[in-house]
Amino acid sequence: MKMLRCISCIPAGRFGALMLIGTILFSACENDLKKVEQISAKKLIVPVDKSTGVEIIYSDSAKVRAKLITPELLNFKTEKPYIEMKKGITVIFYDENQQETSRLRADYAIRRERENIVELKRNVVASNTKGETFRSDELYWDENKRRFYSNKLVSITSSDNVLYGTSFWANEDFSYYEIVQSTGDLRLRGEEGF
Repeated sequence: MKMLRCISCIPAGRFGALMLIGTILFSACENDLKKVEQISAKKLIVPVDKSTGVEIIYSDSAKVRAKLITPELLNFKTEKPYIEMKKGITVIFYDENQQETSRLRADYAIRRERENIVELKRNVVASNTKGETFRSDELYWDENKRRFYSNKLVSITSSDNVLYGTSFWANEDFSYYEIVQSTGDLRLRGEEGF
């Protein structure tokens, strides 16, 4: 007489229940995967205009106020339209006599059309006619208020001073600015003292 030994056998009731649950889950997953494949096969089509070697002139009352230069401009025509400049941007601001008042460059920019806000990111550097240089990783340009602001760390370098701050705002030509929680070396000359 032969004896069969089962060292670790699942009782038939549990085995049947596991098979039933596995079959239900497997069939449910199969249907979901098919739906996912169908959805992912459909490409999201967003109308985009691509321009290269772009130079845009901004004017007010027939006077040039700014010139924007970018190697590539993507104009997304979505429900909330925006312009993206992934390859960098340079903006030059002019006064009423067409003299340059400030210059700004960044590695990336996006302009939200309806909000009139330009968001500048990565290696943002601005300079004014006084020789001051402003550096930050992020800067916003509010076109309606004609001012720049940032809530990121900023450094302002002049010929003999370096200031650091946690945030700041400046007018469009960077001739006036306010810096928050500033630290650094400040050398005063003559009548500039307190």
